[in-house]
Amino acid sequence: MNILILEDETPAYRKLVNHLQNYFGDQLEHRHVKSVREGISILSGPYTFDLILSDIKLLDGTSFEVFKAVSVNTPIIFCTAFDDYLLDAFNTNGIAYILKPYSQKDIEDAINKYQNLFQTKPIENNVFEEFKTLLKQERKAYKKRFAIKKKSGIQLVEIDDVSYIEAYGDLCKLIDIQGNQHLFSNNIGSLIIDLDPSQFFRINRSQIVSIKHIVSIEPYAKNRLSLMMVGLDKNILTSTTTTKDFRKWLEQ
Repeated sequence: MNILILEDETPAYRKLVNHLQNYFGDQLEHRHVKSVREGISILSGPYTFDLILSDIKLLDGTSFEVFKAVSVNTPIIFCTAFDDYLLDAFNTNGIAYILKPYSQKDIEDAINKYQNLFQTKPIENNVFEEFKTLLKQERKAYKKRFAIKKKSGIQLVEIDDVSYIEAYGDLCKLIDIQGNQHLFSNNIGSLIIDLDPSQFFRINRSQIVSIKHIVSIEPYAKNRLSLMMVGLDKNILTSTTTTKDFRKWLEQ
């Protein structure tokens, strides 16, 4: 098994290799690069790989820059601390997306998925296209409502009435268009995957907005934008890293 690892943090690289050695034993061969430049160089060379395990953020950019620069026909498992690049990952040859800190089981589940998909037949471009189509079909069933537990019972909040969601400790806080607050148990990283990306956008690490309920958008310092939302009594800000993508999202 010949694997390419794109990972810029040495402790994370060593941990990943340890998990792989536990799985493959002496059948494992691998190469390691830390930067976009090194990734492009090795994938442009004579080497061939059965599988790529890749972080998102590298020393000099993102791994997506590597896969845009070099056409690869190799499955990719993304292993990253960033949970907001899922759709970008599956627009490459991504077959799995594992969030740090990951466990031995997380790695084994992803490799088992790779083996089920590709080891029984040759890897061809149409295999990835079939996988992407299947993923899109699965993701069409986006969340339609929230069932919020209250002291009096369960209250249903329709998705069209959701204006804003933010991380709130181990919970999430939802603001509806009447300004009512609702707490529910969920992780904001996993929640955004269940929301229609044409309607909801994660403007920073902890806040999600609905395009239907944006009242105003104004420029703010350091290439950020200030948003006023229906039901919210304060402005919220995009992060410097999401502003560019947010502008594109607004025009979709």
